[in-house]
This record gives sequence, structure tokens and C-alpha cells, in this order.
Amino acid sequence: MDIKKAQAASSLSFGEGRAEAKQEYNITVYTENQIGLLNRIAIIFTRRKINIESLNTSPSEIDSIHRFDIVLTETEDVVRKLARQIEKQVEVLKVYYHTNDEIIWQEMALYKVPTDTIAEKVLVERLLREHGARAVVIRKDYTVFETTGHRTETDNLLYALQPFGLIEFVRSARIAIIKSSEGFNRKLREFEQLEPGQEVSENEFLSKRDKVFTM
Repeated sequence: MDIKKAQAASSLSFGEGRAEAKQEYNITVYTENQIGLLNRIAIIFTRRKINIESLNTSPSEIDSIHRFDIVLTETEDVVRKLARQIEKQVEVLKVYYHTNDEIIWQEMALYKVPTDTIAEKVLVERLLREHGARAVVIRKDYTVFETTGHRTETDNLLYALQPFGLIEFVRSARIAIIKSSEGFNRKLREFEQLEPGQEVSENEFLSKRDKVFTM
């Protein structure tokens, strides 16, 4: 959902006089690739004492346009205000926020376990197979396995390997695809074709942003 749709839903909720429940949201930010932008976005959360549970930055499908995926647990009203504040940054093209049901997402995890345990314990090998883990490094003293999935899935394998001498564990930030992002992608490509390879001035962009980047 974009910010305008969220406003209507939020108004109905407050009109009924019920307190909003917190849930996990994914904020997607499309930006120009500018130095210092990540720090300014982080300050928006810090000032409001809101914890970022996961943060991933990556290129998007459009050259020179980057995207941030930010995960937090808050009420929709708080998330809507955060999205609006982030969108005020000059380099930000568009901000969306979604519940987990509205995105397709994954996280990657790496597990380092003793190699001799894998060789001697049939149960460990079975656990790795059941969780879809694959070996990425095999050494005499340890083996590193990789798996992808939702947080509960990577956690389940973590807990299962703990009794077998798990040496090290690390998990990536979330990467997510918006189920209904085709409309924005089309607008973004149209905008790129209109101004190929040209930098958009701040005043010019700010006057056109809502028209160009509305789904």
C-alpha cells in the first residue's frame, strides 16, 4: 500500500477509537545513490527511538536507482508517519510500506559446524537436508552451510544445531519483493526514458514527484 491508501485505512482505525496493535512492517525506499542518505534516514528512526530490526540496501532494477528495505515492528500510524518523513528527503523518489502478507521475502543464514560432527552424526546430516541447507565451504576442521528462508525457518535450524557444537552463526538482512510493485516500476522506467542519464534538479523533481511516482 502507498502512503495515501494507508491514510484512509488509518483514519478508519482511529475513528473507531481502538488502539492499534504493533506488527512487522517492511518499508521500501527508492532513492538516488547519494552519500550520506543512509545516515539521514537512520537519524529519523533514532530521534523517535524506534528500533530497526533489519536494513538492506541494494541496486534496483533501474540503473542509478537504489532501494532500501527496512524492517520494524510498530503500529501502522507510526510507520505511515515514518514513511512520510523519509519521503521528504530530496534524494528519495518514493516510499512504500507493507505487511509481510504483501511482500515476498527471504533471509540468508550461514552456519559453521565441526566437520567431524557431520561425518559422525547421521542426525545432523538429516537435519541439514530437511532444512534445505547446502555446504558452501568444507574444511578439515569445520564446514559452513547456507540456507534461505523466513526468520522462523533459519531460527529452527539454528536451535537444532546448537547441541551439535555449532561454532558460528550469522544471518543477513531481509530482501523483499513487493507483490504489487508493477505500477511503480512502469512509472520509474517511463521517467528514466524521459530523462535518460540526466540528473534531476531538486526543485524540478520536487514539483513533479507526486505526479510521476504515484501508482
